Order: sequence, then C-alpha cells, then structure tokens
Amino acid sequence: MKIAKNTVVTVHYKLSDAQGNLIEESSEPMVYLHGDYENTLPAIEAALDGKEQGYQGQIQVEPEDAFGEYDAELVKVEPRNRFPEDTQVGMQFEGMPDSGSDEEAMIFTVTDIADDKVVLDGNHPLAGMALRFELNVTEVRPATDEEIAHGHVHGAHGHGHHDDDDDEGDAFRTIQVH
Repeated sequence: MKIAKNTVVTVHYKLSDAQGNLIEESSEPMVYLHGDYENTLPAIEAALDGKEQGYQGQIQVEPEDAFGEYDAELVKVEPRNRFPEDTQVGMQFEGMPDSGSDEEAMIFTVTDIADDKVVLDGNHPLAGMALRFELNVTEVRPATDEEIAHGHVHGAHGHGHHDDDDDEGDAFRTIQVH
C-alpha cells in the first residue's frame, strides 16, 4: 500500500544535525495519520508521500520548515524569587512572550540560573537548526473512520481516548513569566 492521505504510517527515524551528529534515534516508532493532519513535519509527509512499506531514505529539513529560526526575543531573564526553590536548568514553565500582544501562552525552558536571575528560553530546542532525518517505513495501513474523524492515530503508539481520570498531571509548571 502506498502512503497517501488517510493512511497510518509507522516509521523509525534517526534525527541528526546538518553535520551528522545524532540528536535522537527512535526506540519506539513514530506512528502518524498521513494527509495534512499536522501529526508530523510537513517536509516528512512530503518526502514519504507515495512511498511504501520498506522505504528507507534521508531528508534534510531547513529551520524554516522544521522548528523555525532561533528568536533571541524569546529569551527572558526573570528574578530568581519568582520561581520555586527547587528550580533547575532544564525545567519548563508556561508563560507569555514579551511582545505584549494577545498571543497564546508558550513553554519556556530554564537554560541558566545565576545569582538572583533565571534565564528562560521560549525557542524550541531545535530552533535554528537544519535537521537530517533517516526514515525507515515499517508499516502502512488504511486509517479507520474514527482516526480520520479525530485527525490522529488510535491504538499502539497512537493516541487513545480514556474515560478514566488517571492522569498524572501536566509535566509543566505554570508560573506567570513576563
């Protein structure tokens, strides 16, 4: 079966920077609903469109087609006393950009803690980087009507809908940063 709109694609990948330094290798496959559902990067969808199970290939994705250019205006320095005592580099907090517009809240990562200041970066960690993806398609199947209606994959490695409330909570702490 060829990869086309409304197919479910299972793909293992290796992600490297433009110099070939490994950033991430999938331990579990990425499983996504193909066809402009925003479940993966458009460049990956374009590269896989029309391919079949067993396809292996490599693509390079420029920053503007991946996680955007690095935006220095998304770096903030905040007073240390606005954060919990246990704040550490790598922790993430929800906040608003400094632009003053009606933008949505975004996630900021703590990149440095010095004296009485905390440095926060709202850029995606891969912003500004050209990325290389090695792709290995291991399965292609038709999407179910429910998957198409919901716009994402259900089941193994996909998204499940659960009625129980065993959610362990949001991984992000919410602190007003401005």
